[in-house]
Amino acid sequence: MIKFSHVSLIYPNSTTTVLEDLNLTIAEGELVLVIGPTGSGKSSLLRLINGLVPHHTGGILAGDICVNGVSTQMTKPGGMAHLIGIVGQNPANGFVADTVEEELVFGMEVLNLPNDVMRKRVEEVLDLLSLAALRNRSIATLSGGEQQRVAIGAALVTHPKVLVLDEPTSALDPIAAEEVLSILHRLVHDLGLTVVIAEHKLERVIQFADRIVYINGDGAANVGTPEEILMQSPIAPPIVHLARALGLKEIGVTVREMRRMTTHLREAIASHPVADSQKPTETVISFDKLTVVYENQTALNNISSTICAGEIVAVMGRNGAGKSSLLKAIAGVNRPGTGVIKVLGDDPYDLQGKKRREAIGFIPQEPSDLLYGQSVSIECAQADRDNELAAGTTYEVLQQLVPGISLSTHPRDLSEGQRLGLALSVVLSSNPSILILDEPTRGLDYEAKNELTRMLVNFAAAFGKAVLLATHDVELVAELANRVIFIADGDIVADGTTLDVLLSSPAFAPQVAKVVSPQPWLRVKDVVAAIEGMQ
Repeated sequence: MIKFSHVSLIYPNSTTTVLEDLNLTIAEGELVLVIGPTGSGKSSLLRLINGLVPHHTGGILAGDICVNGVSTQMTKPGGMAHLIGIVGQNPANGFVADTVEEELVFGMEVLNLPNDVMRKRVEEVLDLLSLAALRNRSIATLSGGEQQRVAIGAALVTHPKVLVLDEPTSALDPIAAEEVLSILHRLVHDLGLTVVIAEHKLERVIQFADRIVYINGDGAANVGTPEEILMQSPIAPPIVHLARALGLKEIGVTVREMRRMTTHLREAIASHPVADSQKPTETVISFDKLTVVYENQTALNNISSTICAGEIVAVMGRNGAGKSSLLKAIAGVNRPGTGVIKVLGDDPYDLQGKKRREAIGFIPQEPSDLLYGQSVSIECAQADRDNELAAGTTYEVLQQLVPGISLSTHPRDLSEGQRLGLALSVVLSSNPSILILDEPTRGLDYEAKNELTRMLVNFAAAFGKAVLLATHDVELVAELANRVIFIADGDIVADGTTLDVLLSSPAFAPQVAKVVSPQPWLRVKDVVAAIEGMQ
């Protein structure tokens, strides 16, 4: 179905090739996973499939890519629309209509399909992706995860032979992500749909993949089964790191396989109590009877809580639960309908200028909203001047988080993860008392997430600052947060320690917790510590 023949790609002003002499054949009805570090070229590989690279992006391309016998060199992306559905990293950039139903219909109207066919397919996709309740909603009012499902639906509704997805589950809660991936898996098996996915959250998708393409960032690409690639790859999900830590000769790509391999360990290792960390007492954020309403839709319903200095609090819940609404209200971006919010004793909506920068650092779901310079150098220099720092300080933070970014690069030319790293370094350079992050791991690989975790833990512990983040990344929460607030339909339904909240929810439990259940461990290092304690 898809054939790469001696494909090499290099972008203008770049000193390294993105791909070097890649030969790859993807058969009909195959699900292929593309992995690699942030900025290594995963999105470029996906865009080569429908010709967006180099027709729209520029660059020097050698070799040939054929899809269903059609060469992308000879056919522009518009000529492949009937054959290939593509969903980018940022779905909002691809929307052309105002409402969900209109967006689903648009692609079929372009292909000039009959009205009765369009009506039938719209209903199918609405049911398939659980979008029926949103059909008349304005896309602008949807959460990031809901927008992602709409974008996937808009790609599926044209019945393409090939579906290309870039980070399709990055903004989805664990349940929605599993549903979407299960649907794709079923379409692959039942209809012969060919699916190519680039994804950083490998724990969600490796069980569905037939093969993995690992791009290491220097032009080379390794292709093999999930077991072959992950056995050697530095990029791997928690259960693979668990298998390595336990010295297992084989790895399992599903929780079920790993439970079978570790039965003897669960029985041999006794559970040990988890020490209670010292509870902070200085309240820096409080909200009381907070209510937020959009267009007669209640996002938050009379909720109250407090957050203390030194705490790292994760706000979790399904898509559309009200997480971003809570963060925007606390950050002073949106004024709530009713209720009282205090940040360091002030109303966040009234904070301005330098006082605001020093009090609150806020990174929204779209970090590019904070970037307006013409290059990385300009962004970093402006942050240094705004915060009265030595020249180069912000860029040093960026190099720690996402190394290898050139100062001359335009922020628009960065990958999603690199843009997030740049926005985070700009905000962190002001050393705010409170850091608020909305989906901070979209586009970040495991190494970048580990560095982010290290920086946030140090930020909270060493400097006594509060960190509040909304995320669907349960693995990040297990490593980072010491408290979880769980929101459902605008209400707080759980507020407690990370261990208590995650272990009480099978859907939101991290992989290690599922493997070693009923033992109360969330991370690989918890299991290793327990083993060492028994010796």
